[in-house]
Amino acid sequence: MKLLVTCRDKESFFRTYVPAIRFGGWEDTIEVLTPGDLLQSWEGISGLLLSGGADIHPRNWDVNEPLHSKAEVDEERDSLEKPLIVGAWERKLPILGICRGEQILNVALGGSLIQDIPEHFGCSPELHTFGDNKTPALRHFVRIESDSRLEKTLQKSVVNVNSRHHQAVARVAPPLRSVAWHDETQLDGHPLIEAVEAIDPSRWVLGVQWHPENLVTLEGNAGMAARELFRAFAIELKKL
Repeated sequence: MKLLVTCRDKESFFRTYVPAIRFGGWEDTIEVLTPGDLLQSWEGISGLLLSGGADIHPRNWDVNEPLHSKAEVDEERDSLEKPLIVGAWERKLPILGICRGEQILNVALGGSLIQDIPEHFGCSPELHTFGDNKTPALRHFVRIESDSRLEKTLQKSVVNVNSRHHQAVARVAPPLRSVAWHDETQLDGHPLIEAVEAIDPSRWVLGVQWHPENLVTLEGNAGMAARELFRAFAIELKKL
């Protein structure tokens, strides 16, 4: 069994994500792809993890939408990840998207993004771009939809999270639904989406906007939720 992972920097990935994956109970092979790598075969792949990273180019959801001046895009990762997401979806594999991973999951399945949160919502830039992958700095709470897969997985309806992003989900892809929000960041009654999941309850597909890989060692609400997310993902991977 192999967990397929996408990232930009393998060294950084092994330093920040692998401990969290192992913490969750996945002890089998991890196959890591970066731009330029090719997946040789889907045989033996148990699931897909989409890690965080740089921004997604708007041409992936609207060829006429101009690139925002603050965007720092990684088009090579866009090209790598979109077909992998479609392939994993077609095979009904478990998928976990983290930060950029949540966003590209949504885009690959037909959704769109807000390119710059501060400009769109009129909020402070530091509210959602705070800290780094070495510091588990908790930033705000998110509200989770009752009776969603995410709530059942984390065993919480409200969780404290870190936050390092300036893009966010806008139009949710047709096979997904939004299941978590930051209510204090909103426009015209529409709060910032913090997580999505598959509408089909038979699919284990989750995307979260925060960085649980940085939180698994923490005590309290945030650490417990992060550990439960990786444990649930590992359980699903082992089913195949």
